[in-house]
Amino acid sequence: MSIAALLSRRAFAAAFAALWGGCAALAGLPAAAADNWPDHALTLVVPFPTGGTTDVLARALGEQLARSLGQPVIVENRPGAGATIGADYVAKSRPDGYVLLMGAVHHTIASSVYPSLNYNFQKDLAPIAPIAMVPNVLTINPAYTPAHNVAELVALAKKNANGLAYGSNGFGTAQHLIGTQFQTLTGARLLHVPYKGSGPLTTDLLGGQVAMSFDTMTTVLPQIKAGKLRALAVTTAQRSKALPDVPTLAESGLPGFDIGTWFGVFAAAGTPQPIVDKLSADIGKITASADFRQKLDAAGAEPMTATPAEFAARIDSETKKFAKLVKENNLKVE
Repeated sequence: MSIAALLSRRAFAAAFAALWGGCAALAGLPAAAADNWPDHALTLVVPFPTGGTTDVLARALGEQLARSLGQPVIVENRPGAGATIGADYVAKSRPDGYVLLMGAVHHTIASSVYPSLNYNFQKDLAPIAPIAMVPNVLTINPAYTPAHNVAELVALAKKNANGLAYGSNGFGTAQHLIGTQFQTLTGARLLHVPYKGSGPLTTDLLGGQVAMSFDTMTTVLPQIKAGKLRALAVTTAQRSKALPDVPTLAESGLPGFDIGTWFGVFAAAGTPQPIVDKLSADIGKITASADFRQKLDAAGAEPMTATPAEFAARIDSETKKFAKLVKENNLKVE
């Protein structure tokens, strides 16, 4: 063999070895990244303004997650468009586990309500762990809406030529879907008024700008206990431990009605599996802790636990379920 040919073969072998070594190094990056992760602060994006259930739960989780991970967890509010602005931001973030989303059931509904989202919730976001299920509550301000039960409210709404205004956290949220389905099933005349979040909605409910809401328990519970708002029914299949004397909508003449609001943590799709697994395990320990459960009890929330795969299966099932309800109720972005 000539010296030139020998050198050519050696050069090829060296190049191949370098290429193979580079591929091997890349393959090992996720595990290595997980070993050193996290080495700086995390951001937990809340797709609603401050003061609502999503924000309350995110701050409670962030505080304990920071202790667990040994790094600060910064809660950042990015509200708007039925929680889709915040979700879009996280979906387009670098998939390294440092930017997370405090998501909710709203995202499985928005997939059908918004025809031109810039992201696919199931493909562009990786489920990490659920943290809580919070019942929604049909709530009125008794100073402006004189009803003591669902039947009285429906009768009042049917008599109102312009319809009773109900507030929600925005188009395509659970509150919007619940209100639309409630109207369809009861024949009540309702007018949907969307807000960017529970904080401004509750302010207007207390001020009489809207007659009613189907907001989550966490936001309205203090006002209900103070006697400023009246709870007529919860929207889940079972009564809430926080309001044991308040009937369900199913018990109030709407059999089979069962929609609640779950909350959970997501990362951008492509986040290394070891990081997803670490976050899932740490969040699972937090939601199982007595301290966190005490905070959930105070907020009228029930703890939830699931693996990333189980969480993904739930999201897939509910996305299909809500797509059907959205179509049946002709729910569209106005």
